[in-house]
Amino acid sequence: MAEIEFKRPDSSTARGYLAEPAGAPRGNVIVIHEWWGLTDQIRGVCNRLAKEGFRALAPDLYEGEVAKNAEEANAKMTSLDFVRAVNQHIRGAAQHLSEAGGKVAILGFCMGGALTLGSSAMLTELDAAVCYYGIPPGFEPSGIRVPVLLHFAKKDDWCTPALVDQLEAGLKSSGKAFELHRYEAQHAFANENRPEVHDPASTDLAWRRSVEFLRAQLLSTSS
Repeated sequence: MAEIEFKRPDSSTARGYLAEPAGAPRGNVIVIHEWWGLTDQIRGVCNRLAKEGFRALAPDLYEGEVAKNAEEANAKMTSLDFVRAVNQHIRGAAQHLSEAGGKVAILGFCMGGALTLGSSAMLTELDAAVCYYGIPPGFEPSGIRVPVLLHFAKKDDWCTPALVDQLEAGLKSSGKAFELHRYEAQHAFANENRPEVHDPASTDLAWRRSVEFLRAQLLSTSS
């Protein structure tokens, strides 16, 4: 488990947190943080993935900064260049992980969930995607290139049930390979550092589904 630097496609460097499994990796997972930044909670997600046998890398999209409150987090998210983040930080992370061999998936929460869906359509380096309660504005599901697993909360005022219904309809009409689950919970239910919204039962169920999905997609020999 270590803070690392990796090369971006533009030859600059990016920072991130890398967690390695004890044995041979079962595959690689890029973990995309919420609007707070690369927090210890996100590092913990990487560590949990490593215990499940995956190499996990969380790129630092805010380049060393972490929001102290919701107002600051919203400002950082609003000012983030999403296309640049996907093409440089996330693509660089995918290329870094693939150098060691194995398939590469992406998993993200909230803002990171939106970036996960965007990456699933923009990047050819990915083999699977897991999205937790995030949808990019104006997202077109027909562009998705890989199998996706999606987790959404029924009591969410950002990724509202209506938006989730619209996304699901687009996935179905486009013939995409996907699983979509809804939980009796609030937005950010999987963040254990937010007790006001954290739902342990939903978190555990979503995690089990995510690990099973990642194993199926990353250990598969088919392209």
